[in-house]
Amino acid sequence: MAKALLFAGQGAQKVGMGKSLYEGAEVARRLYDEANEVLGWDLTQVSFEGPEADLTQTKICQPALFVHGVALHRVLSEQGKLADVGFALGLSLGELTAYCVAGVFDFATGLKIVAERGRLMQEACEQTSGGMAAIIGESREDVASLCRDFEIESANFNAPGQIIVSGEQSKVDAAVEGGKTRGMKRVMPLKVAGAYHSRLMQPARDRFEAYLEPIKFNAPNLIVFTNTTGTTISDPIDIKSALVKQVVSSVLWEDCTRSAIAAGAAELWELGPGGVLSGLARRTDRSWSTRSFAEYEDVTAE
Repeated sequence: MAKALLFAGQGAQKVGMGKSLYEGAEVARRLYDEANEVLGWDLTQVSFEGPEADLTQTKICQPALFVHGVALHRVLSEQGKLADVGFALGLSLGELTAYCVAGVFDFATGLKIVAERGRLMQEACEQTSGGMAAIIGESREDVASLCRDFEIESANFNAPGQIIVSGEQSKVDAAVEGGKTRGMKRVMPLKVAGAYHSRLMQPARDRFEAYLEPIKFNAPNLIVFTNTTGTTISDPIDIKSALVKQVVSSVLWEDCTRSAIAAGAAELWELGPGGVLSGLARRTDRSWSTRSFAEYEDVTAE
């Protein structure tokens, strides 16, 4: 039975992430140094030292999380701990990290793609007034009804009873109050820069599609899953289309993890900061075997 690798999305970042990998593993140090050259700015400085306000910016945190995820993969691979990996999946931005470790594109190409995605999404945030909210303990059907009535969208289906909604700030605010009126006990506004995975990201989606068009994608050497459907995807053209669609569509993360288990994944190994994805997996099904790797002490532990 094979392992599945899980890669973090935006929001999981934290100042200091990757510093111990850089200091403890030559393969990680080379990767971070390459990233600085590819980007033309000091990713190591903002990842390791902050400030948090800089690391939180979409155009910075997306490349930072991508590099951190790939660095963890490189270190674990060098240690011979990933020989039985058969699956890769990631939440939102993490889907690009999954494609990178599955050989769809090389590290430098992937980093350029991620940097452009982050830049375009930040631009879209700055040009619109968008917001998001978390709804806990409600069914997909009830959340869908709320979204229809308040003209917002379901952005993330993270785990059973954990759904994120997205849209124009005024409509999200109205939906938060409307949810409470309907008896929804936990409807909480989120501190985010914009309305991710909603129609407000359409300008970013269109420009991202144009950016990806000339870039060559390979077929993955692992079984990967797309957030757009929660199912496996392998044709390079389909992968490119899914990445474009993902910018404005719902992230079906719960569906992705269930699909990986159904396909034969025996363990879920999270490669990223915070343990967020492991927590979502446990919320989905406590019988699933999970591990979380974030820093050098995690990858060297037996």
